[in-house]
Amino acid sequence: MERGRWSLGGIHYAWVVVAVTFVAMLAGSGVRSSFGVYVKPLEAEFGWDRATISGVAALSLLVYGLAQPLVGRLVDQFGTRLVMTGCLLLLGLGAFATALVQELWQLYLTYGVIVSLAAGGPAPVSIAAVAARWFAARRGLVVGIGTAGISAGQLLLVPVAMWLTVMLDWRASYIALAALLCVVAVPLVWLLLRDDPADRGLAPFGAERPSPVGSTGRAETMPVPERSTRLADAFRSGPFWLLSGSYFICGYTTLGLIGTHIVPYAIEHGIGELPAASALGLMGAVNILGAIAAGYVVDRYGRRVPLALTYGVRGLSLFWLLGVQDARALHVFAVIFGLSYVATVPPTTALTADLFGRGTAASIFGWIFLAHQLGAALGSLAGGVFYELAGGYGVAWLSGALTCFVASAMVLAIRIPTRPPVAVPAAT
Repeated sequence: MERGRWSLGGIHYAWVVVAVTFVAMLAGSGVRSSFGVYVKPLEAEFGWDRATISGVAALSLLVYGLAQPLVGRLVDQFGTRLVMTGCLLLLGLGAFATALVQELWQLYLTYGVIVSLAAGGPAPVSIAAVAARWFAARRGLVVGIGTAGISAGQLLLVPVAMWLTVMLDWRASYIALAALLCVVAVPLVWLLLRDDPADRGLAPFGAERPSPVGSTGRAETMPVPERSTRLADAFRSGPFWLLSGSYFICGYTTLGLIGTHIVPYAIEHGIGELPAASALGLMGAVNILGAIAAGYVVDRYGRRVPLALTYGVRGLSLFWLLGVQDARALHVFAVIFGLSYVATVPPTTALTADLFGRGTAASIFGWIFLAHQLGAALGSLAGGVFYELAGGYGVAWLSGALTCFVASAMVLAIRIPTRPPVAVPAAT
């Protein structure tokens, strides 16, 4: 076999990096997405109302989004390995500190700021960086697999967090999550993750330089050089704002409305705590399939139409949620909504690369992801406010359904230039 192509028993080391990234996403997202489990225990222990606790979740989502451009810059400067390891360690320490809170301002500081800032490391921007550096082919699939790790954290750790909360208490649950991060995820990432294929004497997967006529007898093309777009130029383009606007709605409906409020909504409709958590876990399982399938579709069939359809399916699922009254109906919602939950990530990152060039795709996607988190913060806060004003979540779910159809229209309005922009140095 050609030098630089294979390692580790015939498997390109790029796939080891993907596996480690998957685990890091699983651990980080499991801690970050479990906050909905603790809403009612916090209400019961401290007497805080739903809108107050939603404010903490909103701050968390906003800080998480603000961290993405910063993480992109740090990854470019120091590498994914160092940034990811440091963020996971800080995330574990922040989760432990959250278990010790006694006052509302402490919850804002520990979970709202420290945990959420650190969670920006094991996040989609890092996945985009891994895909860009380690892969010249199958990038959509890689983003799908990495994104599936985020869903796997929801699938595995949210039910565990709920079980520990019911069996012990919410503080013990947070301590267990902190231990998982510090004892398992941090050493694994530090030992196995590498920043660049050159660190192991390899070329990126799919970037080998074949002869003009390959083994199949057909001419094989050389990789297209990476190109870049200045951040200021991206900000002045209509497609940037259409993509950012659709991703804003993505955050509003997923992390904001559903991620924060689905568990208390289910419990208040007579669905037990563990069945509610299992529905959230089922959603995570379907998310995994949806993310990987979306990556496959992106690589083979394009970006815009599948992304628009994804938002449409999500809107229909939120209409269904308006009528959910039992565990069976909630699980149906979990399947339909789960198909679209993170399936937006592969086509959105691919569209970012198509529009602005792969040379700056990660950094520009960091700003688009910030829009996602601004939407998530608004959705989290709005869900609590709608609940207090209307005495239920009906208005919140309806707002999510309608805005999803707006997101579909925004995606379809994007036009990809037929001629790529002239390569320019990336902005520093």
